[in-house]
Amino acid sequence: MNGMNALELENVSKSFGDFSLCDVSFRVPMGTALGLIGENGAGKSTTISLILGLIDADGGQVRVLDRPQDENFTQVKEKIGVVFDESCFPDGINALQADRIERCIYKNWNSEAYFEHLRRFDLPPQKPFKDFSRGMKMKLSLAVALSHDARLLILDEATGGLDPLARDELLDELAEFIADGNHAILLSSHIVSDIEKLCDRVAFLHKGRLILDVEKQKLLETHPNQTLEQIILDMTREERCK
Repeated sequence: MNGMNALELENVSKSFGDFSLCDVSFRVPMGTALGLIGENGAGKSTTISLILGLIDADGGQVRVLDRPQDENFTQVKEKIGVVFDESCFPDGINALQADRIERCIYKNWNSEAYFEHLRRFDLPPQKPFKDFSRGMKMKLSLAVALSHDARLLILDEATGGLDPLARDELLDELAEFIADGNHAILLSSHIVSDIEKLCDRVAFLHKGRLILDVEKQKLLETHPNQTLEQIILDMTREERCK
């Protein structure tokens, strides 16, 4: 690892309606993956929107790839690959046409890398997107995210709804992405087993508050004979009783 943090949140807060994200702080060093865990409404998607600059924080600071969210943040976004739980490609296009579209969006778009990912993911270039399964759509989104020289991947429920084989293939690809120490991942997911398999660190959000930010291995060592899923479930029950 090169010692740089791919992502830093320091006391980040955001309030709207009846929801408040309160003083959230965590870091994602290069060469690591952080699993962001929490129930629906815990603040995971709000946190990701703040990281991407889609909404403004009320307080605190977000730094991405060692840069603050200033007027030059658009340049930083070129180095972020994003995969949401719902793909954003129009139904009428195919993967071949998607290459032409992305070429116009990203300055560092690499068609050769993109088509290599299509091959590895066994995605047909000319099949209409509307005929893709959910797993194929997620793989196409990941192929795009991995083909414009991104250094940070942000995945919001990207493994949800995938069959076990497709999930394992995706997680293997993500593990390879961070293996060189010059890339990092933030994975938000309800599927705790995926986070246990991939991530080095776990951050647990509950009702807008960061309850836990700890190395996964330390958490497992302090709760012997329990899976990460069992640990998080117990913590969720405890928080609900407070």
